[in-house]
Amino acid sequence: MGLWVRLATLQEHRIATCSPLRPIWLATRLIQTWTGSDPNFTDVNRSLSIDLSGLWIGPLPAFLRLHSLPRLFRLPGPLTLILAVPTTALPPPAVPTATRPASPNSPGCSYDYSVARLFLQVPPPPSCFSLPDRNSRETAREKFELAMGAEKKLLQIKDAFEMAQKPHQNHAKLVAALKRTYNQLKDRMVFHEEFVHYLKYPMIIYKREPAVEQVINFAAKFVTSFDQLEKEDGNEEEEENSLLSYLFNFLLESHSANSHAVRLRVCQLVNKLLGSMPENAQIDDDLFDKINEAMLIRLKDKIPNVRIQAVLALARLQDPSDENCPVVNVYNALLENDSSSEVRRAVLSCIAPSAKTLPKIVGRTMDVKEAVRKLAYEVLSEKVHMRALSIAQRVKLLQQGLNDRSDAVKEVVQKKLLQAWLRLTEGDVLELLHRLDVENCPKVAVSVLNAMFSLSPLNDLVQNCKNLDNRKLIPVEDLTAESALYWRSLCEYLKSKGEEGEALMEQILSEPATYADYLLSYLQNMPVLSEEQREDFSCIENLLTKEFIGQQLILIIGCMDTTEEGGRKRLLAVLQEILILPTTSTSLISSLVERLLSIIKDDDRRIHTVAEIISEVREPIVTVDTPIDAAEIRKQQLKLAEIKVKLLETKEALEECVTLQDFNRALVLKEKITELECIKSDLIKEAEQPEIKEMRVEKNDPETLLKCLLMCYELLKQMSLSKEIGPTMNGIIESLILPGITNVHPAVRNMAVLCLGCCALQNKDFASQHLALLLQVLQIDDIKVKRSALKAVFDQLMLFGIETFRAKKVNDSHSEETEIRSGDIEEEETKIKELEEETATVHNLLQLLSSFLDSEFSELRTEAAEGLAKLMFSGRLISAKLLSRLILLWYNPVTEEDTQLRHCLGVFFPLFAYANRTNQECFEEAFLPTLRTLFNAPASSPLAEVDIANVSELLVDLTRPSGLNPQAKKSQDYQDLTVHDSLAVKICNEILIDPTAPDVRIYAKALSSLELSKYFTKDLLVLLEEILEKVKDKLCQRAIEKFKMNLNLSKGNYFDKDRSEVEQETGTITSEHVNPNEEEKNKEADQSPVNEHKDNAPTKQKSTRSKANRGQRKVNTEARSVNMRRNRKTVASDSESGDEVPEPVTLPSSRPSRRAKTAALEKTRMNLSKLLNAEADD
Repeated sequence: MGLWVRLATLQEHRIATCSPLRPIWLATRLIQTWTGSDPNFTDVNRSLSIDLSGLWIGPLPAFLRLHSLPRLFRLPGPLTLILAVPTTALPPPAVPTATRPASPNSPGCSYDYSVARLFLQVPPPPSCFSLPDRNSRETAREKFELAMGAEKKLLQIKDAFEMAQKPHQNHAKLVAALKRTYNQLKDRMVFHEEFVHYLKYPMIIYKREPAVEQVINFAAKFVTSFDQLEKEDGNEEEEENSLLSYLFNFLLESHSANSHAVRLRVCQLVNKLLGSMPENAQIDDDLFDKINEAMLIRLKDKIPNVRIQAVLALARLQDPSDENCPVVNVYNALLENDSSSEVRRAVLSCIAPSAKTLPKIVGRTMDVKEAVRKLAYEVLSEKVHMRALSIAQRVKLLQQGLNDRSDAVKEVVQKKLLQAWLRLTEGDVLELLHRLDVENCPKVAVSVLNAMFSLSPLNDLVQNCKNLDNRKLIPVEDLTAESALYWRSLCEYLKSKGEEGEALMEQILSEPATYADYLLSYLQNMPVLSEEQREDFSCIENLLTKEFIGQQLILIIGCMDTTEEGGRKRLLAVLQEILILPTTSTSLISSLVERLLSIIKDDDRRIHTVAEIISEVREPIVTVDTPIDAAEIRKQQLKLAEIKVKLLETKEALEECVTLQDFNRALVLKEKITELECIKSDLIKEAEQPEIKEMRVEKNDPETLLKCLLMCYELLKQMSLSKEIGPTMNGIIESLILPGITNVHPAVRNMAVLCLGCCALQNKDFASQHLALLLQVLQIDDIKVKRSALKAVFDQLMLFGIETFRAKKVNDSHSEETEIRSGDIEEEETKIKELEEETATVHNLLQLLSSFLDSEFSELRTEAAEGLAKLMFSGRLISAKLLSRLILLWYNPVTEEDTQLRHCLGVFFPLFAYANRTNQECFEEAFLPTLRTLFNAPASSPLAEVDIANVSELLVDLTRPSGLNPQAKKSQDYQDLTVHDSLAVKICNEILIDPTAPDVRIYAKALSSLELSKYFTKDLLVLLEEILEKVKDKLCQRAIEKFKMNLNLSKGNYFDKDRSEVEQETGTITSEHVNPNEEEKNKEADQSPVNEHKDNAPTKQKSTRSKANRGQRKVNTEARSVNMRRNRKTVASDSESGDEVPEPVTLPSSRPSRRAKTAALEKTRMNLSKLLNAEADD
């Protein structure tokens, strides 16, 4: 391999040899060295050709040094031969002179170094690198050993570095051996220079080879092994001249090298050195500042791996207690803004948690990369105490982690974060739940418990449930929110495990009848707050806690086995009794009704049961004091007076009998007086006490109405859609639901609207009848009620379709069709107007629903977008305009905080687009209107901030034919001209409207991303040629020229196919002279809707609109002229070749539209007739 020599000047730090050289001897020596003829260089086997012309070497001693760099590099690099000659030997032209420290053997000498560099293409390197050998005949090694005062048994630096590369080498022994060598030195500066010299070899290798990594680790361990010893000696002079300081200075001088490999290794060595230093290590303030400054610069390096090593190097230099620490500030910035996920991971592993950094660490749990999220949870579990996080942060972390899409992240949260927090509570699960606020976040608490349950055997879970009594119930005095939730979650978890879990559940859950009495006793003792207590927050908190506990106890009913008749009847009776209780809270009604209906399976019985409960709640039996009538009072008074008269007469008779000593008759009269006294007292009591009667009184207070509506709503949710509205439900609708819509209280109106929406799903006629009422609610009511009405309307449209709401009138018009035909013209016009009005009604309905997309309330925007997306996805609605509005809504910065809205649309767009070709055509129609809206958005509009190029890329990707589902690809439509073919024509026409517009670049970029069919390339080339003539922008021209070149290549590949292969694929012989005309028809058919579509573009300013119209007319005229020219050429070719091709011509397999297929079919028939006539003449 050829070599050549070039003379240069270089400052060299060491002298390798000291032998007098002559020019001829030098050439001979070099040739011997590189051809392998020298026995001391047997490992070198390369050819060498040296041109020594122009190289002047004097008679005085020269110095030769050979660098075997190819053995070090893993990538191709040069070999370097350095020739150093004394200053006195140089010719008269002066060259820069560098002064170096005196050599031990030649004190005070000054040298210039002329370098002869030999460049060689290096072969692929071995698995490990070799350090350079020195010429044994030269005395460099001997001088170095003499300078060190070393013996032959001492380990040399080169040997140590070579041994450190081995995978199983004990670095501790190497460090100890090399330290013995170092301790024998008198002048340690030579050792420092030699050590750094050999360290440069691994520093220029970027790839993370194991051999290189082991050498780096060894070097760091060796250098830092002196730090503790120097600290104990306390010799400041030795510390300043230490190998560690020398190496740090060298690294800091090299951190800004051009080679990214050197920058990487510098940062890595700084990291290793700082990491290998002991915990109590101290470094000079100036050195600290230099390292800090250099590594902060490297944090902005363009290479991510360099930034990673810089992050690791700064880990020990950060000060979490300093609010203005630059390292902490940069770490925070990198966590949020660095584009490399590996850099963010490195920062997470190094950053010290503090009040300033903790929010950033928590924020990385929502990172886009799974590895970053996983590490963030690991850092939180290992470095952050649970008390450092607020309750809201704890709940949010668990909610996101346990619901993460990555199983690895879920596992970290389950096995590390939760277990770490459980250790902080000494294994008390209830205490952990207490720190999560289960009352406000029960779903998260249940997820946490399920994650914990999955890590333990079922038997252990049952045995650890120790707070149950002999009845398998938690005593009422021991019931807490945490214990009730734990009990309920454990029962649900065991039930989900099938037969094994249900068998174990019998150990922690009593029989239904026993549990029903337990539940009734708890809910009956629910406190009722007075007016004064409702102002006391502690009383309200206590009531809410008891209601939460009651909720959990009610939910446990769903885990019970209700197949036994006695237990089931008792449970039903208790549930009905609880629902009727006036003290039952509204928050418990839904759960109670849901459990009641889950036990009752028959719909009719469900309706009857709930209706009875509603009647008992709405019209309870009460005792009423009935006032006595005046006539009745008069009668009582007369009767009392009569008794008094009789009593007086009897007393007088008694006195006479006593006087006459008629004691027998006196005894009888005495008994009669006693009897009259009793009657008198009864009459007096009866007159004083009013009459009490039991009667039903209708209650219309908001709480009662809300309870009844909640029961009705839960019933309607459980009813089958096939169940018609019967008399009982009609009664509830008339007496409860419809009056509730006009109630003063918003909560009652909201629940009444929900009930009305559910009733509408049971019957189509009922839905049509009450749609106007729901639309009226949409316009005038509160936001919450509007949202419920919006849900109800969308549910009806999903179930029955949009056309249902005008079907009645349409059917009536069809039934009267005969009468219309026989009637007057005026009656016919009247019917037509009615049909138009019905169509306008549907249009107005959609317009009203879509108007909520622009609502200022995010709840209404989200509900409207979700409803329209459901209608389009289900096929009930197809509208390019609405689709365009949804796309703009998704990109609008106003909806940036609407997480549910953006998630819904983000899932909807790809699913809808790739379902079938019709949906992709809808996106195709929305392409230009969407981009026009963004182009014309004023600067004050939020849409002005949207990245239009990104919108274009999204729409192109959604219309990509290759993205269709496999079922859609099998259809015939997929074999036709693709959606991108039509979109390409539309984009070309849009460019030709105004070739100088700035939006042409977006269109040109979109063109280059399209997937065009092989049949369509020829037609598109004509439009591209016209665009290239009119577009002056260089970037657009290059993009379109590249696109055109690709089209030509694809066209050539298609038409250069062997005819036999085409016949084998199609089974027929295809005429090439007919296809161009057919494609011309297809092109005209594809272009016609494009021009019609331009009229529907969004309204622009006056000047822009007139300019666009002029461009449109011009383009259409020119396009027609081009088409006419091509038609004439095609007809001529057909006429010339008609006699030469007697085979019948078949149509191409692609069918872009019905009009194009019809035109092509007619033309084929004409050609066939000509051929038949020609054959008949023959």
